[in-house]
Amino acid sequence: MRAAAIVLAAGGARRFGAAKQLALLDGRPLLQHAVDAALAVPGLQDLVVVLGARGDAVAAGVDLGRGRSVRCEHWAHGMAASLQAGVAALDSDVDLALILLGDQPLVTPPVIERVLAQARGQGDAFVAARAAYEGVPGHPVALSRELLTLVPTLRGDAGARDLMTAHDVRLVEVGDLGAGTDVDTPEELEAIAR
Repeated sequence: MRAAAIVLAAGGARRFGAAKQLALLDGRPLLQHAVDAALAVPGLQDLVVVLGARGDAVAAGVDLGRGRSVRCEHWAHGMAASLQAGVAALDSDVDLALILLGDQPLVTPPVIERVLAQARGQGDAFVAARAAYEGVPGHPVALSRELLTLVPTLRGDAGARDLMTAHDVRLVEVGDLGAGTDVDTPEELEAIAR
């Protein structure tokens, strides 16, 4: 089963007030944490990072390693547009894609590996698997090829949520391996930096 990761990092970060993707946490850009976590998982054959707002600056400030970036021209339309850009960039032989958020720096490689293993362990029955932190659904989310083909129908800022509500999604508890905390404001970044 060929797997890829898509890191969504195209948003304008209105609440943050600056290029959130480049804000420093432990001496590295916020987005670098998500990229590095995905790159550390050998079971992922491809990594696509979706950029939009301030795309040139973000591309220059983050080391994608063996990953690649794709630009989402319609990033202001919401997460669905970013997800569509990422899915469109995948090779046609990708069987599942793990969706990560560029503003969740505490998602660790073991979190990604556990969600990926659960998705692969479902075999032909796999539709979607989703990380849960102490029972609260979060990211990463693993989507099967069946759901990836439906991504072009999405609109707005809900991402794949609408697709998942109509299908059987396996929740994968990962709270012992990391945190799904996302950073939307400078204060939230400061809180996790402590």
